[in-house]
Amino acid sequence: MRWTHWIRGAGTAAATAALLGGAVAAPAAADGGGHTERGRLTDLVNPFIGTENEGNTYPGAAVPFGMVQFSPDTGHNTGYDYSETHIRGFSTVHISGVGCGLGGDLPVLPTTGDITSTDNATYAAEFSHDDEKASPGTYEVGLKTGIKAELSATERTGVQRYTFPATDKANVLINAGQSLHKTVNTKVEILDNRTVRTAITGSGFCQDTKPYTVYAITRFDRPFTTSGTWKGDTVTQGSTTSAAGGERNGAFVRFDTSKDRTVEATTAISYVDAKGAALNLRAEGGRSYDRVARAAQAAWEDRLDDVRAKGGSETLRRTFYSSLYRSFLAPNIGSDVDGRYTGWDQKIHRAKGFTYYQNWSLWDTYRTQAQLLSLLAPHESRDMAISVIKIDEDSGWLPKWGYGTVETNIMTGDPVTPFLTNAYQQGLLKGYEKQAYRALKKNADGVPPADSAPVGREANKEYLADGFAPYIKDRAHVKPGDSDYDHGASATLEYALSDAMLGQMAKELGHEDDAARYAERAQNYRKIFDSSTGFFRARDANGDFTGPVDPAQSEGFHEGTSWQYQWLVPQDLPGMVSLIGGTQAANERLDSFFAYGQLLQDPAKTAREVWVNGPYDYYNADKYNPQNEPDLIAPYTYLSTGQPWKTTDVVHAALTLFTDAPTGMTGNDDLGTMSAWNVLSSIGIFPVQPGTDTWGLSTPVFERVDLTLDRRYYPKGSLTVKAPGTSDSARYIQSASTDGTAYGKTYLTTEDIRGTRNLSFEVGSTPSAWGTSADAAPPALK
Repeated sequence: MRWTHWIRGAGTAAATAALLGGAVAAPAAADGGGHTERGRLTDLVNPFIGTENEGNTYPGAAVPFGMVQFSPDTGHNTGYDYSETHIRGFSTVHISGVGCGLGGDLPVLPTTGDITSTDNATYAAEFSHDDEKASPGTYEVGLKTGIKAELSATERTGVQRYTFPATDKANVLINAGQSLHKTVNTKVEILDNRTVRTAITGSGFCQDTKPYTVYAITRFDRPFTTSGTWKGDTVTQGSTTSAAGGERNGAFVRFDTSKDRTVEATTAISYVDAKGAALNLRAEGGRSYDRVARAAQAAWEDRLDDVRAKGGSETLRRTFYSSLYRSFLAPNIGSDVDGRYTGWDQKIHRAKGFTYYQNWSLWDTYRTQAQLLSLLAPHESRDMAISVIKIDEDSGWLPKWGYGTVETNIMTGDPVTPFLTNAYQQGLLKGYEKQAYRALKKNADGVPPADSAPVGREANKEYLADGFAPYIKDRAHVKPGDSDYDHGASATLEYALSDAMLGQMAKELGHEDDAARYAERAQNYRKIFDSSTGFFRARDANGDFTGPVDPAQSEGFHEGTSWQYQWLVPQDLPGMVSLIGGTQAANERLDSFFAYGQLLQDPAKTAREVWVNGPYDYYNADKYNPQNEPDLIAPYTYLSTGQPWKTTDVVHAALTLFTDAPTGMTGNDDLGTMSAWNVLSSIGIFPVQPGTDTWGLSTPVFERVDLTLDRRYYPKGSLTVKAPGTSDSARYIQSASTDGTAYGKTYLTTEDIRGTRNLSFEVGSTPSAWGTSADAAPPALK
């Protein structure tokens, strides 16, 4: 595989410093040993990772957490597929790693000659990867039509530059009526000879949802010579407006590039109204493509520079920094420059004192990405948590899987609770504790009204009465999205996990009765344990165990089996271990689950041939699935069974699934979830009890990682993790220390991290007794 098509040359620190108006430290480029000399960390990022084999990432231009993700669409339902050869357009909205069609709003494409088709599948332009480049903040491609397209972005705008052949028919097609989701209605307006305004109302993500609207305004750097619109198959020269329902609808503008071959344009979007798009354009537009591209790269360099990894191979560093990059792509800014945003009540609100964020894949991100952002981007994480609280304030209920301004109800359980309790435990909710707790308590103890969009804890009535969510096969869905009744067993485990985390918050806020009640409910995982099989099983509405007896063929678990959900009891691993027969039985079951004997012989082969069975192959398996959320914490279970070295063995084998190729993402990235798993596991600090402040430890893959931390939340301002000599063979922790003091536990708390500058590991080639004492394991929640 040739990677020369995406590696960009190093720029100068002086140019970046001049652009930002201040000094910027120049990061160093990796030498052969993985250390650094002068160069850029952004050069280590490959945005094409995950664009093949259903990783569902996108290679286009964005800035950290930006509203705009300006990227090519090739025909894949989520946008870009590396195996495709034609680009249908460059659209402004993409979500990294989702599993269903979402975004793709307003694809634009440069063409030449007469306009003979209004269907982007027909006018799609052929391209070659040899003529394609991508790096953080920029994307460019040479089309077979002879046109070069370059994309960059600010927070709320996408900037495009097209270099045409010499012609008097250089067109830019602005397609309002085709996207990656279902369009409900669209409108295009040509305001003057430089400006086009659009409004796109769409719905859908896996299933139909309430509609939402994206407003956009595109301003070109020079007048067009002519323009027009289309509706359906009809192109109307000179027309300035066109409105449509679900049919094709758009506008074209034409330039004479006989002398000046370049055309630049800036597209600003808003989820509020046309005024918001215009304000965003006025605030962030008006700059040349080159200036915007330099600023975008500088923003990414600044973000990546907070994590300086030394040691490891070049491939390891590329996969690591590419994962770090993807971890900062979402959630996304949802408020305009004036602070206005559209709430889930579809009314306009104004964010005061914080930035409003949207796009919440909570079932995924509560396990890894939320914690990584709380560590590396706590200021933004605080605003994200406040935004989730505002969703409850505006619409009456907390979200489950939110896209833009609407709830989709995709996935199951109660993921918002560990997301918000994590924010609380990391100290990000100061001033909002009471409001957050009220919303969480309402969510945990009730069900949303029938006339509202969210499903919340859909099976809560039965769960509160009987201690479990029933599995009711083929039950009609009352609301769009997934249903907890379809996945009663896993919903029960997820509810119990969330109860445990909320109980901790209640206890710390002084709500003793609530704390006791939630702690008791956190034990409800026991209600679906079938002692006759030794595994969790679904129970029907009558309370009877149901579905196949074979735990590898189980029903009632969302994207998994009983084997894979066995370990999703982070609140009480000692209790779960006792249920299945004690520590020895648990370790034997874990060894079988991870194919541990085969793993020791060939970790990479075991990961690829025993564990992984396809990007969406969730069922009928008794082995670890490292590419899906239910198993993300599972390798760290060994920390609680007295064999912490096996955690490292499994984690390091799973890390081999991440490569610097387009197929190098294991499963959907799910808004940074898998990428964050890679980053945290590579550093050796992982959130083993999501929703708390507990971080499990394993052997880092780098000899040294320097983390720059926000002093407002981490007074020391940094944390250095050292593991001199770590390698594939020398991967076992012999001893650990914090600031020079011996440390024998297999976990840290956030307070420990705040008080520590140096976490050091001594490693060797054989397992040791480190972390095996009775008090070494992460504690169960009480």
